[in-house]
Amino acid sequence: MAKHTKITIESDSLLILRSGSSQRGWCPRCSAEGEMIALENTGVASNLDQPALEEWLNSEELHRSRATDGSTLICLNSLLARVQKTKTG
Repeated sequence: MAKHTKITIESDSLLILRSGSSQRGWCPRCSAEGEMIALENTGVASNLDQPALEEWLNSEELHRSRATDGSTLICLNSLLARVQKTKTG
């Protein structure tokens, strides 16, 4: 009788495209400098619809701060962590 071996390979990948839509900034929740993305550009990074984005913002899982022009910036690290949590959860 022949022996059979089953091998399962699991992998994750993450592709980050840098563009003019992100900028370096201070995230008060991370207490570190990192990439920040304008609130209106979050759909480009995550394909989120507006209701899902509102839910994530209200849950405070997304870190946000204000730019010098008063616009809202989202910490890209927190956005990517939340997207990963959605994929695994």
